[in-house]
Amino acid sequence: MTVSTLKNKILSRQLANRAEGSKRYLFLLELTLIAIVYVFSLYLWRLFHHQKLLFDLQHIYLGLFILSSWILLYRLTIITKLPRTQRYTQIFYNFVRVAFLELLFLFLFKFSFGFSSIDPLFLILYSGLNLFILFHFRIFTFRIFKKFRAKGYDLHRVLVIADSYSDVFIERLLAEKEWGFQIVAIHTNSILIRRKFDYIPIRPLSTNLKKVIDKEVIDEVVYSKGKIDSEQLKELTRLCDEVGVIFRLQSQLSPLKTLKLQMQALSEGERLSLADSPSNSLSQFLKYVSDLYFSFFMLIMLFPVFLFISLIIKIDSPGPVFFKQERVGLRGRRFWLYKFRTMVINAEEVLEQLKDRNEVDGPVFKMKNDPRITRIGRFLRKTGLDELPQLYNVFKGEMSLIGPRPPLPKEVQEYERWQLRRLSVKPGITCTWQIVPNRNEVSFEKWMKLDLQYIDNWTIQKDITLFFKTIKTFFTATGH
Repeated sequence: MTVSTLKNKILSRQLANRAEGSKRYLFLLELTLIAIVYVFSLYLWRLFHHQKLLFDLQHIYLGLFILSSWILLYRLTIITKLPRTQRYTQIFYNFVRVAFLELLFLFLFKFSFGFSSIDPLFLILYSGLNLFILFHFRIFTFRIFKKFRAKGYDLHRVLVIADSYSDVFIERLLAEKEWGFQIVAIHTNSILIRRKFDYIPIRPLSTNLKKVIDKEVIDEVVYSKGKIDSEQLKELTRLCDEVGVIFRLQSQLSPLKTLKLQMQALSEGERLSLADSPSNSLSQFLKYVSDLYFSFFMLIMLFPVFLFISLIIKIDSPGPVFFKQERVGLRGRRFWLYKFRTMVINAEEVLEQLKDRNEVDGPVFKMKNDPRITRIGRFLRKTGLDELPQLYNVFKGEMSLIGPRPPLPKEVQEYERWQLRRLSVKPGITCTWQIVPNRNEVSFEKWMKLDLQYIDNWTIQKDITLFFKTIKTFFTATGH
């Protein structure tokens, strides 16, 4: 791999991480906007009726219900998505449907609790004003994100499986830069495609796709051949599913009737795409919201704790307070993970002398009485307090509160293929392995299986259980 190629890969990962963070901020902005519209609607209503009191208890309850119901509606409907190819009329239609559903919720809330001070006409006023403001704000942000993607942000790295029928589709993906699709390679035997798109890396269809997906950052594999090979499609979907890469079929016909795939319009033409994407359940949205809000408030509330830990680290040993290390996240994207420093400043150099004393198997290094760990560092590790700065990684959208621990790049290089599926979800601060008694004695293979078992059987209830067990680990100090 050339230096320029490596730089491009690192840059694309950084841009994708920033785009993910932007979506989280947008979600917060829209919820804030809903609250502002509600207060403004109430102000107009009181002003029109010559009432001085802006809020009473019933309207406070209504405001809290509005925010919670919109959080629910954001997840149960498609308006939470930032479309890449959607028309404005379709966006408006989606918002009208959701606004009408929200109005029904508000009427149900009013009459269920018998809130007499809430006028039905006020609910209609608020709903209409909220629809107007939210729709125009979303159009504004949609245009911003289109420019954002056109400049190389929020890109989906796409690998296209093509033949001579695919040139129009490829041209469309390249021309519509605001969609945010970056073709990183084309696998084809077509001479036409090779000549027409010679500025894109082109490989023969015989290329080992398994190795490509394992080694490169690929978000989506698009099968765009005019002549469909059913067996090839099944093999491709299996390969993508193993490591959590999205698979799309861009064709007028699809023989994949037994697969659980989500149908999506990729362009305004007649063709459709099939995306092997994670389900959009309410639980996943609650996880997303919990990560965002919990990390934000905990960073504020724990600020005094951060200061105290920083002080004792500086007193205990020379060197920086925080330790920064490159880790691998969702689908191979790299990011900087933050921890409180628990080792001496030349820990990486000393590691070379300790490798033969590794107490675990696999590509990771673990040692119970690691001489590199400082006195305060040992306490921070046993309690898990050294992980607290990763709340910042969670807030940025690079990590989740609960999920498989993010590995080092050199560890991923030694993974077996089935272990790569750990990267199909965002890494977390804590997971099943973290709360296992004597976790450093768990074999590497069992550790990987625990993570995959978590991914395959994930529920919001399981995350809550793991969270409280992690708190218990803090008080019992069972870590190493």
